[in-house]
Formats: sequence, structure tokens, C-alpha cells
Amino acid sequence: MTMGPVDAVVVMGVCGCGKTAVGRLLAERLGWPFLEGDEFHPPQNIAKMAAGIPLQDEDRWGWLDTIADRLAQARAERRPVVVSCSALKRRYRDRLRAGAPGLLFVHLEGDRATILGRMARRTGHYMPASLLDSQLAALEPPGPDERTLSCGISQAPEAIAAQLAPRIAG
Repeated sequence: MTMGPVDAVVVMGVCGCGKTAVGRLLAERLGWPFLEGDEFHPPQNIAKMAAGIPLQDEDRWGWLDTIADRLAQARAERRPVVVSCSALKRRYRDRLRAGAPGLLFVHLEGDRATILGRMARRTGHYMPASLLDSQLAALEPPGPDERTLSCGISQAPEAIAAQLAPRIAG
């Protein structure tokens, strides 16, 4: 199945599911720029997460608006883009779609044990594994009316990107 024309993709899911790895590889395969959503968090959000404090909706609005602005800018410049962003709730995805109508979400899905194992092996990231449960509780999987490709994370990121790229490129 092809997706039709796609000019913006958000790779979404809970912490530790592989958004950055898959997003970078997918962008590389598509020949598109990649934006790491975590880089747009304000310092106070990073400090909260590093301290093991889950973000609330109020913490996320400015961050989501910044990403939506980047999506809108890419669209205005006719420059396709891949972005990593947890986009856990429908209202967060709606906020992102405001910047890029027709946005495609790639939802990376995995079980808690697999994701915890991945988080335990990663280094240099401020997000502690203790926040996984709050992210799983907040997650509202995309509905059938949302433009989404869902993908399990049992394969390596390279394999996931290789499977997704032709579906997105059409």
C-alpha cells in the first residue's frame, strides 16, 4: 500500500521506542532533512524529565508549537521533512497537524519489557526509564481517521526504515 503524496512525517511513540534512530534512517533513505524533536524542548522540560518528573500538557504546548512551526516552515519552503516527536495524545497530534495538514505519523509500537531493555542500554539521554510508565499511560494510539503507519519495533531500526521508506515515497 502506498500513502499518496507525503511531505512531512512525524515518527512517534513512547520514550525508548526508537524514534530518533528510525527517524534518522528514514530521513536518510528518503533524502529528507531530519529534525530531532527532543532538541526543541525548553531547558525547564529537560530538567523536569531528567529529575524523573513526567511532563504535563502545559509543559508540552510550547514545545509542540515549536515543532508545528518547523513543520509549517518546511511546508512553506516545499521541503519535505522527518521529525521525531512522542506525540502521545490526539490533541498533541492535532497541534502538529496545524503546521502541516496531511502530516503522516509513523507510530512505533513495542511492549514495555522491550522498551525498558532499550532504555537501559542507551547512554547520554536525559529521559530516565522511570518515566516509561507515565508515557505508556498517556499514550492515545492514533485512531483510524488519522494518517498513520503503525510499526512494531521487534526489528532493527535499519529494517524498519527500509520497510517504511518505499511506503512513504509512494
